[in-house]
Amino acid sequence: MPYRICKTLEIENGHMLTHHPDKCRFPHGHSRKVEVVIEADELDAGGMVCDFKIVKDAVGDYLDTFDHALCINTQDPMFETLQAAYGERVIPFVDTEPTTEVLARTFFDEIARHLLTYAARTDTSYKLRPSVRLIKVRLWETSSSWAEYEA
Repeated sequence: MPYRICKTLEIENGHMLTHHPDKCRFPHGHSRKVEVVIEADELDAGGMVCDFKIVKDAVGDYLDTFDHALCINTQDPMFETLQAAYGERVIPFVDTEPTTEVLARTFFDEIARHLLTYAARTDTSYKLRPSVRLIKVRLWETSSSWAEYEA
């Protein structure tokens, strides 16, 4: 059985669900927890799957792009107005509702890519072995609700 670790990062993130029948169609925010679960069949020389700092170093800047930003479907009638007003703090989801489920998948795909990039680097004090795998991302929307995506 493989060894697993989980690193949790937090962001304040807003979204609006254009096709939602109730309040979620309006801009609103969440204090989100992003749980990144990584595994390896064997521990490294230091007795770890990897150092927790690697996860933060590898994906922290990416997740920061979502912090205090609004995720919005490009079909929303206010998309262009909001993007013109707030620029990069409005994150477009092309013809897609930015639900927590969709965000979990988006985060999974990008975190996997960032970890591969980090593993290939030679300029870091902390090394990430290529055999370390991203297993899942769990994204909390509220203290009692989450969605996850796994490979």
